Amino acid sequence: MMHGTALDLIVIVVYFSGILGFGVLFGKYARTTKDFFFGGQRFSWWLIATSCIATTVGSYSFIKYSAVGFSYGFSSTMAYMNDWFLMPLFVLGWMPIIYFSRVGSIPEYFERRFDRKTRIAGTIVLLIYLVGYIGINLYTIGVAFHSMLGWNVMTTAIVVSIICAVYMHAGGQTSVIMTDLAQSVILIAAGILVFVLGLSEIGGFSRFWNALEPSFRLPFTGLLEPARFSTAGIFWQDAFGSSIAFYFMNQGVIMRFMSVRSMADGKRAIFVVALFLMPLAAFAVANAGWLGRAMVNLGMLPAESDPNQIFVIVASRLAAPGVFGFIMAALTAALMSTVDTLVNAVTAISVNDIVKHFKPARDDEYYLKWARIISLFTAFFGVILVPIFMRFQSIYVAHGAFTAAVTPPMIVAIILAAFWKRYTSAGAFWTIAGGGMFVALSIKFPWLITPFAHGIAPEGYEFMRALYGIAVCTAIGVTVSFFTKPKQPEELIGLVIHSLDEAKRIFKGGKVAHDHVPGKHITGRLHFADNEGIRLSSKAMERMKAEEGDLLYVADARWWLGGLRSVHVIAGAPHDGDNKVIFLSQKTAAEGNLHADRRVKVEKIL
Repeated sequence: MMHGTALDLIVIVVYFSGILGFGVLFGKYARTTKDFFFGGQRFSWWLIATSCIATTVGSYSFIKYSAVGFSYGFSSTMAYMNDWFLMPLFVLGWMPIIYFSRVGSIPEYFERRFDRKTRIAGTIVLLIYLVGYIGINLYTIGVAFHSMLGWNVMTTAIVVSIICAVYMHAGGQTSVIMTDLAQSVILIAAGILVFVLGLSEIGGFSRFWNALEPSFRLPFTGLLEPARFSTAGIFWQDAFGSSIAFYFMNQGVIMRFMSVRSMADGKRAIFVVALFLMPLAAFAVANAGWLGRAMVNLGMLPAESDPNQIFVIVASRLAAPGVFGFIMAALTAALMSTVDTLVNAVTAISVNDIVKHFKPARDDEYYLKWARIISLFTAFFGVILVPIFMRFQSIYVAHGAFTAAVTPPMIVAIILAAFWKRYTSAGAFWTIAGGGMFVALSIKFPWLITPFAHGIAPEGYEFMRALYGIAVCTAIGVTVSFFTKPKQPEELIGLVIHSLDEAKRIFKGGKVAHDHVPGKHITGRLHFADNEGIRLSSKAMERMKAEEGDLLYVADARWWLGGLRSVHVIAGAPHDGDNKVIFLSQKTAAEGNLHADRRVKVEKIL
């Protein structure tokens, strides 16, 4: 049964055209590979935090969590809340290591931390993970559009992949961040709109609440039952197999946080995401399922309604033509905002870990050309995987089975690499290679998972495979490391949590200013000069407690640009002139898209 009208299709086409134009518009800011992959490391925390929600919420999220909410109630939010468990490890350890070490990809980190063969193993696993993630998003949007307009699943996947590839080809990370900013607003607004319309249709919150079974009102499902959505299974698969993978090994998310102007902004962004935006997203993507269950119990929807279609069914029931198109455009926004991040991640890994290996010492323009070419083809590889995901019983099971089977070796390797100095190169390689083989064996011989299953029935083993994989990979990594020789401490500078101060010094290229007081910034007019670095007045330097050689951040004073026009620069010798006069070379200003005689804000970073 099709649910959309011609007006809905027009709304979606207008959305596609708008996002495509928006993404191409910001392509002018991608002049180097640093711009293409990391947005020039210039963006403010609020822009990164908001765009992160669009990346976190994929098209599968609306379909997947609405289906879970329809089947199990408010416990559908458990997966998003699991992120709270891992935030300290990410904020205090992994994010600073990656940011200050200036690595271009996670496999590059593996080579610097371990050796070449570990880098190759990590590259293979990461590409499988990222391309698979693209595939499951394309599959989900295909399912939604089949229900809405009767389109073939594969046809939809191909069309959407082409659109994503085009604006990714144009602007890289800057296009991703700016389009995701717009798309995050759309998808959150659509999620809230569905709930408001649902309460109106049902007759108020009290009638909605009373229409739900008592078990559906609980924040957690049973510890061991149901097998395909138990608290134990969700914790191990989502918290450890999915959420840690999403933040620690998803190159796209790593690149998003590496695009912030400073580590302080990165920490602000992740706290806002975890404590405010993520709960809001959990509500937005799941409430159609809760409404659907209440409507079934009230006789407003058929009892045999398909959980995988419940988001589309509820939205079409509640929304008028055109409004339904807007809601489906939000579903498309969720897809594109996740796929564009993943395409950018695959491109970064392909250029940094493959192209540069076979074509070393080329100029940056050569690698930027390859980045644009690879971005055109990456999404199509995800299309190839769509038929595989179509074989699973539900999108939730397909996503859970995929992440639990692929992520454990890399998760363990990253955590041990960042937090354990004694972890060796041999230990890391065999964690990925040997651990991957043992996880693959559990697919062929599910009984291997039984000792780790907590008594959950075999049909829930797709989720408990994450615990099995983490335990086996940890055992391999620790055992091999104790029997092999670790690297010397001086070889690990900036690559483990124990040497973050040294990592900051290397990042800056000089002594780190630990007396930096956040908020002490100055504003003034930009003037071009021939001096190296930036020159401020003596009083301005004193206000910021800055010294010659400190790392400063110069940005257009209009806060709402979010750092789009900005640049990092080393402080030069102060001048004795007007406090509002800021001297910067024309070349450096051009790198940050800054213009003469414009008001800029300057603050000390390190």
